[in-house]
Amino acid sequence: TLFEVSHFIPEKPLYEQGFILIPHLATLGWGVGPGGEIVNTYPYFVVGVLHLISSAVLGFGGIYHSLVGPDTLEESFPFFGYDWRDKNKMTSILGIHLIFLGAGASLFALRAMSGNLLSYGLYDTWAPGGGDVRCITNPTLNPFIIFGYVFKSPFGGDGWIASIDNMEDLVGGHIWVGALCFIGGVFHIVTKPFAWARRAFVWSGEAYLSYSLAALSLMGLTASIFVWYNNTAYPSEFFGPTGPEASQAQAFTFLVRDQRLGANIASAQGPTGLGKYLMRSPSGEIIFGGETMRFWDLRAPWVEPLRGPNGLDINKIRNDIQPWQERRAAEYMTHAPLGSLNSVGGVATEINSVNYVSPRSWLTTSHFFLGFFLLVGHWWHSGRSRAAA
Repeated sequence: TLFEVSHFIPEKPLYEQGFILIPHLATLGWGVGPGGEIVNTYPYFVVGVLHLISSAVLGFGGIYHSLVGPDTLEESFPFFGYDWRDKNKMTSILGIHLIFLGAGASLFALRAMSGNLLSYGLYDTWAPGGGDVRCITNPTLNPFIIFGYVFKSPFGGDGWIASIDNMEDLVGGHIWVGALCFIGGVFHIVTKPFAWARRAFVWSGEAYLSYSLAALSLMGLTASIFVWYNNTAYPSEFFGPTGPEASQAQAFTFLVRDQRLGANIASAQGPTGLGKYLMRSPSGEIIFGGETMRFWDLRAPWVEPLRGPNGLDINKIRNDIQPWQERRAAEYMTHAPLGSLNSVGGVATEINSVNYVSPRSWLTTSHFFLGFFLLVGHWWHSGRSRAAA
């Protein structure tokens, strides 16, 4: 974070500077103004310093306990002593971890909501006028809506939990996760493992490692899907546009240009006989024409105001396009999440001096590979622990 703060250029968007930490802090609402503009970097400096101090304390603690501290804690601190085969102690430790996770999710929700000591708000890319920091006053608590995401298909247009598209559902989901983690934590602390659980699981250090690797793998793979497709939890103002968003932005930019030059955007035909600027989707909605038709179901804050009950509204496109929508689309058009591992980025038609790799590309590929190799590690250690049981 301190490295990113020291290299920050106010005139450039975050995603053009190769940042991955400041965008996350900006999503939490720190240092951000209307439209996603970074107006104050001091909060990022504070966060970086706090983490630097914390890492020093943890590092010192690790050195102390490995070199100076007692070999075992049971004698002086029985609460912290354990044996890998002690099933009751292991589930109690699981319960404590769940309570900490629940506290984290709950603190996030409290911070996002109004009317409490932690109230601050989150950056909402869907706020009118191009995004802003706001407090979530009415989080979604309806279990059918929240768990509807969990039971959605991950394929096609359904999108599983990565399809979340509003801050109310996002904060409500954290409230539910916090509550369930608290309940699960208390349950695992006050109860002993049931007979079927004692038989089903392997109770050894390597087995616990394999379980942890499986959980981390799931989180990594889920995060890679989330950051690639979702522009609500990962606002495009900070992380750059999604692939479909960059494509639709290009169609929109040229539509705006040619409409100004006198083109009839409602009836102009392209070389294939389909609409050059606008056409019909499979379900009959008016969508952008050309190659971007495959991304016809994209939802993005800069284009949604131009929709009506039957897709894009031609009257709105002719009369209601705002300058901020034009600027944002033009910026997104030239910052598609493309690029290779050697950092040579940009679209195939770019000049050689362009060298841009989207944070979405980096975060997606890194989390996918971490998730995959953690899964391989889970298979390896679970097999070893099962064989040794």
